[in-house]
Parts: sequence; structure tokens; C-alpha cells
Amino acid sequence: MNVSSKRAEQVALTALVLSVVFFVACFVIGVRSNSFAVIALSWQILGAVFIWLVLVLLFHQRSLAEQEKLDMAQLASDQASDTIFQANASRQALFAVSGKRLVVFEKWFIPIFAALIAVYEIVIGLLLLKKASAAMDFAVKNPQVTAVLMVVFAFVSFLISRYATGMSVRQEFKALRAGGSYLLCIAILSFALAIALALVQFKIHIGHVILSWFIPGLIVVLGAEIVLNVILDIYRPRIEGQYSRSAFDSRLLGMLNEPGGLLHTFASAIDYQFGFKVSQTWFYRLIEKAIIPLALFSMLTIYLLTCFVVVGPGQEAIIEHYGSFENGGRLVGPGIALKLPWPLDVTRKYSTKEIHQVNIGFVEDDSPEAEDKKNLPILWGEKHYDEEYNLLIPANTEGSDLEEGAVPISLVRAAVPVQYHIKDLYDFAYNHRDSEKMLESICYRELAHFAASASIETEDDTSDTSLLGGGRKAAAKELTGRIQEAADGAGLGVEIVFVGLQGVHPPPEVAEDYQAVIGSIQNKQAAILSAQAQRNNMLAALAGSVGQANELYDLVIELQKAKDAGDTALSEKLSAELKDAFDNAKGDIFKTLREADIAAFEKVLLAEAQGKRFKDQVLAYKASPDIYKRQLRLAMLEEALANIRKYIVIAEDEDAQVYIIDLQEKLAPDLYDLNLDAIQ
Repeated sequence: MNVSSKRAEQVALTALVLSVVFFVACFVIGVRSNSFAVIALSWQILGAVFIWLVLVLLFHQRSLAEQEKLDMAQLASDQASDTIFQANASRQALFAVSGKRLVVFEKWFIPIFAALIAVYEIVIGLLLLKKASAAMDFAVKNPQVTAVLMVVFAFVSFLISRYATGMSVRQEFKALRAGGSYLLCIAILSFALAIALALVQFKIHIGHVILSWFIPGLIVVLGAEIVLNVILDIYRPRIEGQYSRSAFDSRLLGMLNEPGGLLHTFASAIDYQFGFKVSQTWFYRLIEKAIIPLALFSMLTIYLLTCFVVVGPGQEAIIEHYGSFENGGRLVGPGIALKLPWPLDVTRKYSTKEIHQVNIGFVEDDSPEAEDKKNLPILWGEKHYDEEYNLLIPANTEGSDLEEGAVPISLVRAAVPVQYHIKDLYDFAYNHRDSEKMLESICYRELAHFAASASIETEDDTSDTSLLGGGRKAAAKELTGRIQEAADGAGLGVEIVFVGLQGVHPPPEVAEDYQAVIGSIQNKQAAILSAQAQRNNMLAALAGSVGQANELYDLVIELQKAKDAGDTALSEKLSAELKDAFDNAKGDIFKTLREADIAAFEKVLLAEAQGKRFKDQVLAYKASPDIYKRQLRLAMLEEALANIRKYIVIAEDEDAQVYIIDLQEKLAPDLYDLNLDAIQ
């Protein structure tokens, strides 16, 4: 008679040692690679360590009990033995110490161990779920190497799982099914992690994120299942000689570990639904036989598809050979390219012709309400993004008194989108671990340096340091040059195409005060420009143009200086030039000078005419004084009475009849003009 449990004990011990090695290796790999999912898997492997430890103790105790039975049987069959060994069955039972320990172990210790494993899994699962959200911010390091190691874990775990599950077919090895199910679960999770980490290499993080939440959740579910099994085992009847399934033997994982039972249940459900033996048809049997080859063929086909690289329009791809570009890698443009299958050759695609953008000074709001606000006007007094950062700007304190302890700085919020495209793919991909993050840091640094010497508003609107004035365009050009120079110095391989300073504004809390200050500056500038316009209008009206007015002013100043210096020749020269300048003037000066010339000419002619007239009047007076006086009097009356109605009255004596003769044209007929005879 052989001790059959010894073989199971060796399998359990081997699985225990490998599980411990896998736990330590997986935890170290997870910490080194910054992969939270790998760390969570390591704690799942530790749960398998506890299960295999219980199985080692169980099968060791069974082997001791079997060895004890073997020894007792040999002693009982030895007729030449001492009389002390020829006792009855009740006395032989006193020597079955290992068998009693086995009974106590299976009845008490296995449920207690199951409860402890359940507590461990629930506690560790909840702790991992609590830390999962915070761990999403860490970037995975060396995902390729980690994926390869996960494949190794999956392969070894799968082999041990299948071997243990195969042994569990025998009644005495049924307990190995619990460890085999956990190792199969670990193999599946490891393989899924390998795929997810391979996708991380292509900047696809969704698989890794899902597993980072799924693995802790699965640990909690398995722990809750063990608790439920422990409770049910209390009320489950135990029949002597029948296998009693341990509480830590997961029924959920058993469906994966024994798919034949699941398929049998599925086939029975189909038979019941259709009313005849569908599972006995040739088609079902063909599918049942061909399902594994088809699955393997599909997996092989999918794997061979990694030999093809499809690069879209506007993209370039880097093909790394054996994990490095220097080992024979190459750059490929748009189209279809061939390469070795993954992971021998790995492809990294980049949109080199596309305009990329990094947001400096703000974090966009992805909520549906933010989408509705994009078409609304952007006002200073409102919040525009989910987060906005402040910039320190030196304040203009000239002519103002600062309070004690006050710092001469101002705060503005800058939402500066920086757009770029990749001009050198090799530099962008290999000079830095995360070139876009490096560019973002450079943009923040250059914006902070530029803001330290900039101003909010200056009297000169075209200043290249004015962030809120008319010099914003020049400031954006200056900032673009600085960022481009810094990016070239860092070897980023990008070209800055746009830096938008349109989003610079004061904090919403003090927007009204900023607007009041800027309004005062604008009013001041408006007053200055209005005065300059009035000056130009006046000078243009006077001299015809501002240039001619300035020329006249300069000549007058020089003439005055020459007169003060007593330089007669220069004064005469300047006077002649000034006269010519006045003659060439086209404004109000020209009009005034021409009117003055006309008035002078008129006065001269009138004076000369009056002199000649007086001379002729003297001659006429001397010739006939009475006639001359009478003519003058009549002329005066004619001139004075030109527009007055006149009546001529001729009377010889007082009682003579007076005739009134109106020689002017009648404006309207009167009563005397009526012809009564004609009317009759």
C-alpha cells in the first residue's frame, strides 16, 4: 500500500514555493514599474500562498494518517508480534493519533483558515480600492518588460493550475482544485495585464485602468464568497466518506477552472429549451471539438496581424527593433509597413502633421455645461475654465504711495493655449521621456519669466510687454520666440506655431477695479489724442498743413533769435523767407493775408478817389457857388429820400385847392379807382 497523499503534498509544496516567489517578484515589479494593477495582482497571489499553505498542511496530515494506517495494518498482520500489539480494535484506535489530528484539522482548522483568508481578502481588497483612484496619476515605467514578465507568470501559473486541476479528478485529490482555481485566475489576470501593458506602450491606458479597479474588486468578491461558504458549511450536512468541499474553494473560479462542467450545464439548458437533444447533434459535436483549434487559430491570426503597421495620413511611426531604435529601428510615413511581430518590433505612432496644443495656465472643463458656454462672450468677471492659475506682474507705482509691507506686484490670470507641431520625430520621441510634458514645463517657465518684466497696461499701446493693451500681438510674438528658443535648446523637435495671449485677464474678484484703472488710462489717452487732433486741425486750418505750420513756427523763432542777436543780414534773409512762406500758406493765414491786401488796396483807391473828387469839387465851387450848393443839397435829398413816398404840394395861398398826385405804382386799388358808370 502506497501513501497517495504524499504526491499531492509535493504538488502543493511546489505551488506554495512558486506562489511565494511570484508574490515577491510581482510586488517588486509593480513598485519598480509604477503599475498599480501589478501591485494589486501581487496581493491576489499572496491569497493563493495562504491557500496552498493550508493545502500543504492538509495533505501532510493526510499522508501522516495514511502512513499511520499502513503501519497499523502491517502490525496487525504480523502474527509473531508481541502480545502488546495483539489488542482489539478499540485499543488499536487509541494509537491512531494522526487520524484524529486529521479529523480535527478538517473540522475546525480548515474553516478557521478559510475565515482568516476571507478577512484578508476583504480588507486588502478594500484598501486597494481606496488607493486605486490616487494611483491612476502615475505613469507606468517600462511597460514592455513588465508585460513580458506577466506572460511568464501567466504561463507558469497556467501549467501548475492545469496539473493540479488534473490531479483533482481523483477523489482523494479533490482539495487541489481550490489552489488550481486560484492559480488559473492569476494566470488569466497576468495574461490580461500583459495585454494591457502592451497597449500602454501605444498610449492606450484604458485596459490598465480597468484592471487597476477590477483586481481589487475581484479580491473583495472572492473574500465575500468565502465568508458565505463558511456560513453555509455550518448548516451543510456531512456524510461520512463523501468529499466535503472546503470554504476557500471558490465556486466562481471553479467555473473557469472546469469549463467542461459549465459547457455541460449550457448544453443541458439548450436541450431543455428546444425540447430535444441539441447537444447530441453533429453540428454541436463539431463545434465542441473545433472550438479550441478555432480559438487558437484566431489568437494566432490576431498575433500575426501585429506584423502589419497602418500609418494614417498626417502621421509618422517609429518601429523599434528589439526594444530600441538604435538596434535597427526605422521611421515610416503614411501607408502600410511590415515588421516583425510584437514584441520583437514595437510601433509608436505620432501625428506629425497635426497641430497639437498644450494648455498653459488653465485646465479645461469637460462638463456638458462648459460646452454650452463656449459660444458665449468671454467676460472678465466670470470663470472660464475648471481651473485657472495666477501670474505675478510688476505694478506701476510711480506717483503713488504704497502701504507699509505692500509688494509692488499685480495678479492676472493667463489662459494661454500654445499650439505646435512635430518637426523632428526622433528628437521628440527619444530626447525626453514625455516631450509634451517637457514642453508644458518650458511654456510655464517662459511665461513666468516674461510676465515678471511685463506690464498690464502702458501709455504706449504697442509696447511688446503690455499684456492687456494694444501691444498684446507684439508680446505674443516675443513669447513665441522665447518658447521656441527654449524648446530648441532642450531638443524637443517641435515648432511653435501659435501662442495665444487673448486669455489674459484679471481675477474675476477684482475685474471691476481693473476695468476702472484701465478706463482711466483710456480716458487719459483719449484726451491726449483729442488735444492732438484739435492742435492738428488748428494748424492745418491756419497754415494748410501741420508741416507748413511747423515751418512757419521755426522761421519765426529763428528770425526772433537773429533780431535778438543783432544780425541784420540774417534777419532780412529770414524775413524774406518768412514772407515767401506766408505767401505759400494755404490755410486761414492765406485767407487773412489776401483779405488784408484787398482791404489795403481798397483804402488806397478810395483815398486817391476822394482826393481827386475834392479837387474837382473845389473847381466847381469856384465856378458857381450857388449852383454847386443847390446840386449838393438835391443830391443829398435824392440819396436820403430814395425809398420814401413823396408828395408834391403846390399852393399859392392858404385857401387854394390842394391836389395830391401819387406818382408811385399802386400796390392795391382803392375806392377812387372804382368805375361806377361801368358797373351800372
